[in-house]
Amino acid sequence: MSSIEITATIQARMGSSRLPGKVLSNISGKPMLIRQIERLKRSKFINRIIVATTENSIDNKIKEVCEDYDIEYFRGSERNVLERISSLMIKKNIDIHVECFGDSPLIDPTIIDRMVSIFMKQKVKGDFISNSLKTTYPPGMEVNIYKGSTLIDVNRRINISDPLREHVGFNITRFPEFYKIINIEAPKILNYPNIFLEVDTKEDLELIEIIFSYFLTKNMEFFTLKDIILFLQDKPELISINNHIERRWRKYRLD
Repeated sequence: MSSIEITATIQARMGSSRLPGKVLSNISGKPMLIRQIERLKRSKFINRIIVATTENSIDNKIKEVCEDYDIEYFRGSERNVLERISSLMIKKNIDIHVECFGDSPLIDPTIIDRMVSIFMKQKVKGDFISNSLKTTYPPGMEVNIYKGSTLIDVNRRINISDPLREHVGFNITRFPEFYKIINIEAPKILNYPNIFLEVDTKEDLELIEIIFSYFLTKNMEFFTLKDIILFLQDKPELISINNHIERRWRKYRLD
């Protein structure tokens, strides 16, 4: 596995409609984006992390933060996200792509490593492995894995005016006749689809700050999804902070 380079990208922009600037929100003293990158760096298999932001001037702030923290970045189309990421695949010569999202600061690298291992060692070869086609993991733990060449191929298939170009790996699932799609469900101990660990609203941000603050005050720089679930089970009132929020992604899921 070590001979193949595995690259994680994070789609990040300042222009979120619900919570503008959320990717650089302060989470216990650091930008949320950096908190996410610190967790990704704990992966056993990821060799490279690239922040994929836009050419919009508002995203100069993301560029500056990446430069301050010595993080590689790439800039492309704001609305045509499929084109942005497929262009990154070409220009950065990406082999295996771990697709991550800027609203997921608590992403668990142990989950990513399990999925990468499945992708690399699977007996029945899949072109696209995801844990988000059906919601079993807490939202905010989404990751898609596929070859960079697969996304480049999909980008060529889809009309330039297609509105679903605002999505990336999801577009691969639109062509099951060409690509084998595999969904990985959460084990029972992590199967909590109604605990929301993504950041889409101020309520989400409040919960994320509480979680980071709790573990950091216990001198736990790294904590797993299992740790988070155990913490929230002891304080169920915290789960209610954001579990009433409407989630726009539901229409793209099997559940």
